Amino acid sequence: MSRPPFPPFDAVTAMQKTRMAEDAWNSQDPARVALAYTPQSLWRNRTDFVHGREEIVAFLTRKWAQEQDYRLIKEVWAFAENRIAVRFAYEWHNAAGQWFRSYGNENWEFDAAGLMQRRHASINDLPIASADRLFHWSGGRRPDAHPGLSELGL
Repeated sequence: MSRPPFPPFDAVTAMQKTRMAEDAWNSQDPARVALAYTPQSLWRNRTDFVHGREEIVAFLTRKWAQEQDYRLIKEVWAFAENRIAVRFAYEWHNAAGQWFRSYGNENWEFDAAGLMQRRHASINDLPIASADRLFHWSGGRRPDAHPGLSELGL
């Protein structure tokens, strides 16, 4: 199995890979997201350590059960050879209706087939009022016309 674009990355392919990841995560389909990773992929997500696709699916299933109405925007921060660093923000609310904007950075490492073999994520959550939300689309893929992080001043 392969997942173009392939390393080494340039500005265009790093941006393509980042948008593909954003789109997959916004689908909130754990099985779809897991296919972008190697079968033995290693993650650090906050304080969770996840190993392989099965654990990725289980982790994301739990995550999106808690983080409701999830909307994510990613932006390339840096890239070199088979690595991409991104910054991101996402908005969501919990079961009690409290909204949050979560900010973070991810470091990604890809194999030659374009599958992610390592993902390290650091994330912080900021409670926000519903009126302070900035990510306004109905769900799924972020529309091309919706501003990105830089345009939103995030």
